[in-house]
Amino acid sequence: MNGETDLQRLLASMTPHLLPGVYVFATLAPGAAVPDGLEPVMQFREREGLTLILPEDQAKAAGLMGAFRCCMITLNVHSSLEAVGFLAAITTRLATAGMGVNPVSAFYHDHLFVPAERAEEAMKLLQELAQAFPSPLVGEGVVEGDG
Repeated sequence: MNGETDLQRLLASMTPHLLPGVYVFATLAPGAAVPDGLEPVMQFREREGLTLILPEDQAKAAGLMGAFRCCMITLNVHSSLEAVGFLAAITTRLATAGMGVNPVSAFYHDHLFVPAERAEEAMKLLQELAQAFPSPLVGEGVVEGDG
């Protein structure tokens, strides 16, 4: 369950999936608890406070100021946390289109937070990137739909 490390296999077999809804980044003061009813998809503690990525409607309901209205794209390939160059290739491709992206790596998958108004464009760019690489050979440990 270590995930794939081969860059070509990762790019060829990634299947980007655009999740429904709009997300925002919000922050809470150092030591503050996450308010009841919030279900952030990510939280990260920094010296300046607790960063949350959560649905925009939840942030508004909790009175939190959200920044960077974005959509979440999950790259459905089980990438290793030690994979080299995967996110670099993806973020470089989006950067060449003038698109900012905030990537988050979790245990099984990588997730991209892209500007909400450009989510469909990001999906197209990611699909084109995946198609630019030959499909992994069947029988070499990559199973369609794995991830």
